[in-house]
Amino acid sequence: MATPEKAAAVAELTDKFRSSNAAVLTEYRGLTVAQLKTLRRSLGENAQYAVVKNTLTKIAANEAGITLDDQLFAGPTAVAFVTGDPVESAKGLRDFAKENPNLVIKGGVLDGKALSADEIKKLADLESREVLLSKLAGAMKGKQSQAASVFQALPSKLVRTVDALRAKQDEQGGAE
Repeated sequence: MATPEKAAAVAELTDKFRSSNAAVLTEYRGLTVAQLKTLRRSLGENAQYAVVKNTLTKIAANEAGITLDDQLFAGPTAVAFVTGDPVESAKGLRDFAKENPNLVIKGGVLDGKALSADEIKKLADLESREVLLSKLAGAMKGKQSQAASVFQALPSKLVRTVDALRAKQDEQGGAE
């Protein structure tokens, strides 16, 4: 039978899984307390990094409707619960792991879908949401200005055509 402390821990983890946009499971074996503190800072304000018990985390994920591979729960596990931009947190984890090879990204969840470690690394290679939105806005603005140029060209082309026809008629009328 579960103790009240374990039941409370599972309920808290379940709530974190449900309220997060993403969660990244990592192995932190060999990292010092100072390094973990640095990692928490590098994740930004929209992520919470917590050392968790594997069994309780697996139960919480299942209760939240998330199916994760059992291999993710081997060894000491910590989870980064992301409530903001998952790309920013994935970049923070990737960059920290480059400097500290003891941090191993095992896998995770994005919007309820399980992700492998390679997929999280691909997510980290994306540009941030703001950059992607600004590129989209720039592309849309460029298309609008092209459309405006086309619409302005049509009347001016019509005027040139009418002038050419009038000049041609004047030539033909003057020749007779």
